[in-house]
Amino acid sequence: MKLQELFDFAVTMGKESDPRSLDNINELLLKNKKDYEELKDDEKKEYDIDRLTNPFDDTRILYGNPEKEIKRIIMGVDMEVGELLLADRLSEKGQTIDLVIAHHPEGKALAALHKVMHMQADILNKYGVPINVAEGILSSRISEVKRGLMPINHNRAIDTAKLLDIPMACIHTPTDNLVVKHLQSIFDAEEPETLDDVVKLLKKEPEYAEAVKHNAGPAIVVGDKKRRAGKVMVDMTGGTGGSKEAFEKLAIAGVGTIVVMHIGEEHRKNAEKHHLNIVIAGHLASDSLGINILLDELEKKGIEVLVTSGIIRHKRS
Repeated sequence: MKLQELFDFAVTMGKESDPRSLDNINELLLKNKKDYEELKDDEKKEYDIDRLTNPFDDTRILYGNPEKEIKRIIMGVDMEVGELLLADRLSEKGQTIDLVIAHHPEGKALAALHKVMHMQADILNKYGVPINVAEGILSSRISEVKRGLMPINHNRAIDTAKLLDIPMACIHTPTDNLVVKHLQSIFDAEEPETLDDVVKLLKKEPEYAEAVKHNAGPAIVVGDKKRRAGKVMVDMTGGTGGSKEAFEKLAIAGVGTIVVMHIGEEHRKNAEKHHLNIVIAGHLASDSLGINILLDELEKKGIEVLVTSGIIRHKRS
């Protein structure tokens, strides 16, 4: 596969597994196109034209010729300078690395991470929160995340990739969408009665079973194992953690348990205040699950895959 073909394939998988409908996603892309066409010529030069075809601002080709043929990739949760040096060393030893893929965004994709968070309003609306309320409570949180990203050295890893001439991309929300779709379908089908049942279902997935061995498996952080789960929501996509005010709205809407990758203490306290059960599935294990679903499909297309930097590799195909 060529680099652009591989990247477009990942974006397509992300769109097909998105909690939003394809109609919603296409409306977003049409809006981006309209906004672009209304810009002045000098403003168009500053516009990220990937936004016209790719709805995930945290997912980009960061360096490399899109026409380059890709035979072997290395992917990790975080691919920084050290991992790029690893890729270069592997190439020196005969395992030529054609592409480095980071899960967590780098470069301009990291700087634009806050833009992905708008999808959380549609997810909240899907679970019964009025869209005007959802957008209202997310507004200040999105601004907070945007400000927090401003001082970061976004291009550190990409600068290294350029010096080593190693193509690099990051694929974030598409694989987060894949893990949400996979887990939500399990919970919807199994309808776990208690939080203990929720945890047991997670541990049936190899990534979580392996994470348990490393003391990083699923854990109940609000509620106890005998408490009834009620309606289970998997909340693992949309860039990063949303508004802590969302927990009250979700409880009113009828959600009983939220399964997350991780949660901040203020968010956890707010969930507890509104009697929402919280199960932390585990960050690296959850990232690995979504990544593995993508990597399985790439391997079917003849791509050789190496993993590092936190990925728990399990092949489902």
